Amino acid sequence: MMSGRAIATSRRLLKNRLFLYGCLAGTSIAILVLCVLMISIAIEGWSSVSWHFLDSFASRKPAQAGIKAPLMGSVWVCVICALVAIPMGIGTAIYLEEFAKHSRIKRLIQLNISNLSGVPSIVYGILALAAFVRFFGISSSDDHWSIGDSESFFYLHFPFGPSVLAGGLTLALVILPIMIIASQEAFRSVPQSLRQGALALGSTQWQVIWRVSLPAALPTIMTGAILAMSRAIGEAAPLLVIGGFLLVFHTPTNLMSDFTVLPLQIFNWAGRPQGEFHKLAAAAILVQLVVLLVFNSAAIILRHKLQKPLQS
Repeated sequence: MMSGRAIATSRRLLKNRLFLYGCLAGTSIAILVLCVLMISIAIEGWSSVSWHFLDSFASRKPAQAGIKAPLMGSVWVCVICALVAIPMGIGTAIYLEEFAKHSRIKRLIQLNISNLSGVPSIVYGILALAAFVRFFGISSSDDHWSIGDSESFFYLHFPFGPSVLAGGLTLALVILPIMIIASQEAFRSVPQSLRQGALALGSTQWQVIWRVSLPAALPTIMTGAILAMSRAIGEAAPLLVIGGFLLVFHTPTNLMSDFTVLPLQIFNWAGRPQGEFHKLAAAAILVQLVVLLVFNSAAIILRHKLQKPLQS
């Protein structure tokens, strides 16, 4: 007969095995559903993908409609988002991990950052509507301050209004907590012995950060940036809140241009009753996936280039 300890061990192993099989089954079902969804979208939308579709503006006639404006708008918005959120997230992580002392204020900041990472994106849209689009009502859209010529690339007006700059800053707010947390984890993964060795050789704290901690943490930081940008490129709700347009018949020429993005265009076409627009929405989803893969591939290549000096 088996002893009590052997029975308890066998039960524990059985539970572990059942849990593992449950996780594998859940993951397999999710992957299967995703594959079916992607195949159905590809079958429905592949026939609509063409150069005319990529190089034409939106139209009420499905045969003439294209995604030139939302495609370029997505590129503009994502570039602005990356240029703002990634450096700001890294800088905040450097301060919290390398300079800030353990105190109640630091714990409060850390708690707020953790809470903000779980806030729905539409809340950031409401904040951006007040802060970027309307400047808290300090100045109306009819009486704004401007810098430069409206026809040139270097043109700004305050408040920003529903411009491509406001859209990029809105998405930067959405992914900034994610970037901060990912960057902090990257700095925590750097061995403390590297910092201590650099300090022992006479380096200043900033030299240790710039030449030791940051290069060692950058590959992990870029992984977090990939995940953050993957979320940003698919956001539609905050851009709708700030006044993103569903139909735009021109591409952005400066930071104050009107814009639309691929998720908004997909939302517009998917909500129409005509089946032809549903095919266009499926084609736009395929293009958005390609844009997402291009952004992620560029980040992965950059991450591998940053890893080579550390591995040699």
